[in-house]
Amino acid sequence: MQLVFSERGRTGRLDLEAIEMALRSAMHQTGAAVLAELLKFDPPGPEQRQLPCACGHTAHYVELRSKAVRTALGEAECLRPYFLCDRCHRGQFPVDVELDVENTEFSPGVRRMLATVGQQAAFDQGRQQMELLAGLSVTTKAVERTSEAIGADIEMRQQRELEQALQLNLPIPLGPRIPVLYVEMDGTGVPVVRKETEGRAGKQDGEPAHTRGAKLGCVFTQTTVDEEGDPQRDEGSTTYVGAIETAEEFGRRLYAEAWRRGWGRAEKKVVLGDGAEWIWNQADLHFTGATQIVDLYHAREHLWELARQLYPQDVPAQRRWVMVKQNKLDNGQIEELVASLHSLESSHPGLTKTLQTEANYFEGNKERMRYPQFRKQGFFVGSGVIEAGCKTIIGRLKQSGMFWTVRGANAIIALRCCQLNGKFEDYWEARRAGVSL
Repeated sequence: MQLVFSERGRTGRLDLEAIEMALRSAMHQTGAAVLAELLKFDPPGPEQRQLPCACGHTAHYVELRSKAVRTALGEAECLRPYFLCDRCHRGQFPVDVELDVENTEFSPGVRRMLATVGQQAAFDQGRQQMELLAGLSVTTKAVERTSEAIGADIEMRQQRELEQALQLNLPIPLGPRIPVLYVEMDGTGVPVVRKETEGRAGKQDGEPAHTRGAKLGCVFTQTTVDEEGDPQRDEGSTTYVGAIETAEEFGRRLYAEAWRRGWGRAEKKVVLGDGAEWIWNQADLHFTGATQIVDLYHAREHLWELARQLYPQDVPAQRRWVMVKQNKLDNGQIEELVASLHSLESSHPGLTKTLQTEANYFEGNKERMRYPQFRKQGFFVGSGVIEAGCKTIIGRLKQSGMFWTVRGANAIIALRCCQLNGKFEDYWEARRAGVSL
């Protein structure tokens, strides 16, 4: 500060940013000194010098030991009692548990910051944000490890809640009736390290896999339609769940979230997704009675892919062909569309298998493609919400040069879902209270 003021006296100029940063640094140093005083604990009294040990015996007070803790104000020394079990030689620091700094050098406040920046962007970018915004110098690895540890803890708590919910057969939450409640789900690949794909075939024959499939689901409500009759999603009503896991595991996860959101109180229920078989298997298993809708834009893309094969060098012909077929699709005339695809088999023998596959796709999903009926009821016919969610949540894991372990990817997915669901503060409140979310 003396340098700053002497420079002003010499030049008559004021460098406001330099003063801001200098004052912040000075205040942090002062705050860290005050915090260090608060973290000096006295030896326990005679009646508090024994603690139960996990081995079933007793740990005894030995001495006060210090530990450096990285806080939001800078580094501070914590002096606290140390207990040791004579039988199993396991040491204990009860104060570390109380302060939530057990087995970590970072305070809860700093870990919250690290998790926040780590779930948003690349870990090294998070390191830079910490230094710029908080004045804290940390390593990229610290951002990574802390973000993944917090995400893993969130996932562990959610799994515990899921198990409890399923054991209780998911009682219907009390509350007002919900006009329309949607469930959407989708899948996308996440680049992973080589050990996570051992024994897994890639998309190309003979090539190893380079990704693992992450599944994402969302639940949201709809109360109204606009003046044109288009459905309007209730603002702030969308919550997400996701993980790299089997379809069966994911189905239970999404089922629990839908019930938590009031699936049992919904007057109308809709499941939206693309044509993936696993989606509709889970819909049949967990969301019986719901209206099932195949994303219209995904179905249209099937027509465009087929048009490119039918007329590979003729874009105008592709457009004319799609225009006719898309009209049948949009009008829910799926039987006519299927028949027209089969009629092309004789004139395009090289595409017979492809035409049969596409015809089977539309035939198998025909009741999920009655778009005029769905629109008449005021339903969404596109799964844009979950597709945007995949870009926002899973897209964090697919940036250039990133390769994940399944555990690390699932931790970040859990962390990002927690943030977007507005439950991050609830998580930290639960940590302070020592309870589940």
